[in-house]
Amino acid sequence: MAEAQNSPILDSARLGAPPSAGSTTAGAIAVAAESTVATRMSAPPSFDVADFPVPHGREEEWRFTPLERLRGLHDGTAVANGTMKAQIDAPEGVTVESVDRGDERIGKAGTPVDRVAAQAFSSFAKATVVTVPKETVLAEPIRVALHGEGGTTFGHTVFDIKPFAEAIIVIDHTGDGVRAANVDILVGDGAKVTFVSVQDWDDTAVHTSQHNALVGRDASFKSVVVTFGGDLVRLHPRVRYAAPGGEAEMLGLYFTDASQHQEHRLLVTHDAPHCKSNVVYKGALQGEGAHAVWIGDVLIEKTAEGTDTYEMNRNLVLTDGARVDSVPNLEIETGEIVGAGHASATGRFDDEQLFYLQARGIPADEARRLVVRGFFAELVQQIGVPDIEERLIAKIEAELEASV
Repeated sequence: MAEAQNSPILDSARLGAPPSAGSTTAGAIAVAAESTVATRMSAPPSFDVADFPVPHGREEEWRFTPLERLRGLHDGTAVANGTMKAQIDAPEGVTVESVDRGDERIGKAGTPVDRVAAQAFSSFAKATVVTVPKETVLAEPIRVALHGEGGTTFGHTVFDIKPFAEAIIVIDHTGDGVRAANVDILVGDGAKVTFVSVQDWDDTAVHTSQHNALVGRDASFKSVVVTFGGDLVRLHPRVRYAAPGGEAEMLGLYFTDASQHQEHRLLVTHDAPHCKSNVVYKGALQGEGAHAVWIGDVLIEKTAEGTDTYEMNRNLVLTDGARVDSVPNLEIETGEIVGAGHASATGRFDDEQLFYLQARGIPADEARRLVVRGFFAELVQQIGVPDIEERLIAKIEAELEASV
């Protein structure tokens, strides 16, 4: 889709290769010594809730989040009093265990980075560990269906994908309630993993979750985050590398309706040499009070020579009254990289596209639907799970019926 000409937010940059037309490098890259990105401003990661002060909304990592809508997840007043129905459909050969928090696999992929994630870690009763054996190639996805039935719940799930295995994982969130959880994905050396998280909650649900992926040597990891439902959804997809040669692709799409708050805060930490990452998130917003937040942080550490990374966020505003905050950040500690860049744009429909379609006899309403379908189609087609793709297309169509 062509970038909207009336975009009020536009920032793009690329290092390591000649700038493309319309891009800029001066002032757009934050070098480590002068950086003010959230990776250096937020509290150090910890499993202990006490290490995080109760947020007041002025902190960098909380300034976009309406704290009063978290229903006590941020200040310790929320208690586990709800019900979450869980069903796991695992192909043959996959093991599913319920373990205590002392299991060595819990927390191996990452540490909580805010008070809510630490609260979730300290509050779950049992963790679920799903293991795919070494060199196993799954013909069917691992499916985890979570359906909230009210109240507050906490959870922790670990997906342990052993070396040279291949798996698709789908977590599907539906129903109502308040949910805080951590999800760990251990991607073994040479493994290939696609992780899909769908947030299709009822309109009154609250969902916060930190996704931690640890990518092994020459391994491939794809994260697909899809957010439609919920009163407030705040997700932290995060990736780091255990050894050289890893590749990570982080894709996301969201459709934010009136009064919904949907926040996606990503961090890719390049801490091993010769690794790659690519981030593409797209969102559409409609209705009074619709608020989408996208924070994309990429940290390239001194040891990460040969890094190749790019991140992009695009937002399409369908009606008046909607708001987008899109903040891409790069923090670079070594100049020995292949390339690094970011881009962000927010705008309304492209008038040229609409004119082109209408000039060929397509009614205005249908032309707008076609533009939005095309906007999302690129990401939907990369999920790789046909029934999920069909469901999302139908969901997008239903959203468009309400706005166009």
